[in-house]
Amino acid sequence: MTAIRYPDTSTVDVVDDYHGTKVADPYRWLEDLDAPEVRRWIEAQNAVTQGWLGEVEAREELRERLAELWDHPRESAPARRGDRWFCARNSGLQNQDVLYVTAAGAQPDDAAAWDVLIDPNALSDDGTISLVSGAADRAAQWYAYALAEAGSDWMTWRVRDIATGQDTGDEVRWSKFAGAAWLPDGSGFVYGGYDEPPEGEAYEQTNRGHRLRLHRLGTAQDADEVVYERPDQPEWLFAPHVTEDGRYLVVHASHGTDPNNRVFYRDLEGGVIDGPMVELLPDGDAAYGFLGNDGPVFYFRTDLDAERGRIIAIDVRDPAREGWKEVVAEHPVDTLEHAVLVGGRRTDDGFDLSDARLVVVFMHHARHRMERVRLDGTPDGEVTLPDLGAVEQLSARPDDPVLFFTFTSFTQPSAVYRHDLAGRSTALVRPPGLDVDQDAFTTEQVFVEHDGVRVPMFCVRRADVEPTGDVPTLLWGYGGFQIPVTPMFRVWWLAWVERGGLLAVPNLRGGGEYGKAWHDDGRLAHKQHVFDDALACAQWLVAAGWTRPDRLAISGGSNGGLLAGACVTQRPDLFGAAVPEVGVLDMLRFDQFTIGWAWRSDFGDPADPEAFGWLHAYSPLHNVRSGQRYPALLITTGDHDDRVVPAHSYKLAAALQAAQGGVGDPQRPTLIRVETRAGHGLGKPTRVLIEERADVLAFLLRALGVSSAEPPW
Repeated sequence: MTAIRYPDTSTVDVVDDYHGTKVADPYRWLEDLDAPEVRRWIEAQNAVTQGWLGEVEAREELRERLAELWDHPRESAPARRGDRWFCARNSGLQNQDVLYVTAAGAQPDDAAAWDVLIDPNALSDDGTISLVSGAADRAAQWYAYALAEAGSDWMTWRVRDIATGQDTGDEVRWSKFAGAAWLPDGSGFVYGGYDEPPEGEAYEQTNRGHRLRLHRLGTAQDADEVVYERPDQPEWLFAPHVTEDGRYLVVHASHGTDPNNRVFYRDLEGGVIDGPMVELLPDGDAAYGFLGNDGPVFYFRTDLDAERGRIIAIDVRDPAREGWKEVVAEHPVDTLEHAVLVGGRRTDDGFDLSDARLVVVFMHHARHRMERVRLDGTPDGEVTLPDLGAVEQLSARPDDPVLFFTFTSFTQPSAVYRHDLAGRSTALVRPPGLDVDQDAFTTEQVFVEHDGVRVPMFCVRRADVEPTGDVPTLLWGYGGFQIPVTPMFRVWWLAWVERGGLLAVPNLRGGGEYGKAWHDDGRLAHKQHVFDDALACAQWLVAAGWTRPDRLAISGGSNGGLLAGACVTQRPDLFGAAVPEVGVLDMLRFDQFTIGWAWRSDFGDPADPEAFGWLHAYSPLHNVRSGQRYPALLITTGDHDDRVVPAHSYKLAAALQAAQGGVGDPQRPTLIRVETRAGHGLGKPTRVLIEERADVLAFLLRALGVSSAEPPW
């Protein structure tokens, strides 16, 4: 086979001094994302990658199969506002989900009652404009909706008259990292955003100075008044919420991705929006998630004095800590992930919640279970869930008599369920649109013991696949930011498994599966523990007789891209392939771009000498060794990613290619696939997803030496 000749990548003489350690950065020029020479480099790299993938016999077959699997109807759990219901739907191969609404007074179970409210597919020829956020006012007269283009985090808000389906002409730009919260009278909404960036810098600007503004219907954006800002805290991010009774504006204030946050509120009695902001929880000493209120009594999910979470009630008239009431105590084993307030009754002056419930979702070893609890803390029974899986959405308002939720597993797409509070019954409303023979697949959970911890790992396979020591295996992980990894359906994972591959999904330290301590043991100075966990799981898969290193691949996205990059640079002998996707790969400069500074809560600050030590030790870019034999790599990114900028991926690809002397082994190449007009992943069109996932699967087959004729493939 002919060796791969990589595109020429020039170098520059840039050396940074980190606390006395000189660190070269020869590919700094690749950070200038729109420079002509960078665009030419991208085109040349994509040409090499597409040429290599074009030699995979099964590529077109994979694309066709993915299109077949993707072509199934899917929808979100219906959500009520006023006397209307809303849900998102996709008929199958639509590039973007479509927002539907019922007629006034119609019930969500009536399929004929739904009409299209917003179809983002009609807004662009290439399907790259997506509907990323939205909210209806209390009377369900207006719908504020946010659009994003080419996968960017930047959002533009518009307002639609729900009855007529026509836009009002309102437009609010340069919004990020917050939804819309309508004033009780529907005259306007509060949103979060930034000042307009300088021309040409929208995708590079570091995001500081977030503030809440009020947009009143029918006015120009430059008239929007500032509702709340903190010039003394330019790195704080604000999320607004108006309580169901319309009495309070509740504001969550967070510092980047630090799970600890603050909560403020403003009393809106009399419609006053510019009254004093009360700092209810000002210390940032724990995570606090507002669940709802019963007049002046606010309910929160928190990990204060409860690392796996609990629910407390605070009376804002007397908010001293000694007066807080515990409603749901911390569970000795399981982690509280979600909760919703439901089952009350609307009255003339607010709500009667005397018969309301908290429906609470717990993680039990990363799989979900659901309970009902009265507001006085009395347990009220379990809500039965189907088998091993996860609740994706909970949809209910305090005065709803029913709760809608979606449930999924590794081998079954989301299905919509309805739980009746009074009747205590749960029913399937809409079955999964894709008919998968569940008996054909097996999902097991194993526990990998090492370093004094037990790391759970889901292993998904076709039921007839046995541990031959030669099974093509994909290890996918994340491990960060206290984000739990629970069972989830991915079309390309099903395609991998149905062809005979093994999918292994571990719950690594750094995630949220076991609460705060599990997260803390995988961040900052302990971040290496995340990679150690993944490497231990990889070794278990080999030792248990499932696979061998040449047939084992590792993948992950964003923080999971860092995971894949770190694992292959630390243990290149343990893998036959790796797919780091939209990864954080330059750990010395991650905080210099867009929202990267916000991740210091998990990674640390390179400007701190101690943090520099551990960051430099595992940074994938800085641990590439010349002459080292690395596994085959397919690095994926989007040229409009303004969250993890693509320069991370560009620089790692250049460094790995240079380590091979600019010439690649066709069986173990370093390839980079750059999707144009795409970002971090949110809002990516279905047609692009199919092409991208087909390329990833084709890469894995060739890189792991899997023949299309090889049984059980």
